[in-house]
Amino acid sequence: MAPTPGSMAIRLLVVDDSTLVRHGLRAVLAAESRGSGIEIVGEAATVASAVEAAAHLRPDVVLLDIRLPDGTGFDACRRILSQQPDTRVLFLTSVVDDALLDEAIRTGAHGYLLKEIDSHGLVQAIRDVAAGKSILDPEVTARVMEMVRASSGNGPDPLAVLSPQEQKVLALIAAGRTNKEAGSALNLSEKTVKNYLSSVFEKLHVSRRAQAATLFAQRKA
Repeated sequence: MAPTPGSMAIRLLVVDDSTLVRHGLRAVLAAESRGSGIEIVGEAATVASAVEAAAHLRPDVVLLDIRLPDGTGFDACRRILSQQPDTRVLFLTSVVDDALLDEAIRTGAHGYLLKEIDSHGLVQAIRDVAAGKSILDPEVTARVMEMVRASSGNGPDPLAVLSPQEQKVLALIAAGRTNKEAGSALNLSEKTVKNYLSSVFEKLHVSRRAQAATLFAQRKA
C-alpha cells in the first residue's frame, strides 16, 4: 500500500528510454518535492528493466513512458501489475490519441499525464495516485469524453446492472475518492466499500478502478 502522510516516503520508479528525460525528471522532482515525501528509488529505460526494477525495488508508484525500445509501456504496466497488483502506475508521455488512451485504460493504469505538465502538477499527481486516486491530464480527459460520446450513441446504460448503492460508491471512486473517503461520505466502513467495489468490478467485467471510472464517464456523457 502507498504510505500515509507522516510515514515513509512514496517510493517512485521512473521509466523512460531517454537518459536526458530521466535525469530531468529526477532534477525536477528533487527540486519540487522537498518535504513532499517522494523518493526516486530507481530508473529504467526498457520494458525488461522496468519489470525487473519494479520486482526488486517494489515502488509505490511507477512513472512510465509509453514508447520503449523493447516494447511499450503498456507491456510493462501489465507485467508489473500482474506481479505487484498494489503498485500504482502513472503514464507520463508526449503522445495522446484515441487508440493509446483506450489501451492505457485496458492495462489498468491509474493515471495518464502529458509531459507538458508543470513540475508542481506532476508532484501532486504522484501524491494523488499513491493515495489511491485515478488521474487524467485535462486534455486527456477531454479526449476520453469525446471517445465516449462518439461510441455511446443511444446504447444501453452500462451501469444498469448495478444496485443504487453500488452506483453511489462508483460515482465517488470515479471522482477520485479513496475507499476510506467514499465510506465516510456514505456512512459505510472501508471494508464495506471494498466489498461493493468487488461486486461492481464483477458485474462490469473489469478489474481496475480506472476501467470502472471510465464506464461511469460513459454513462454521464
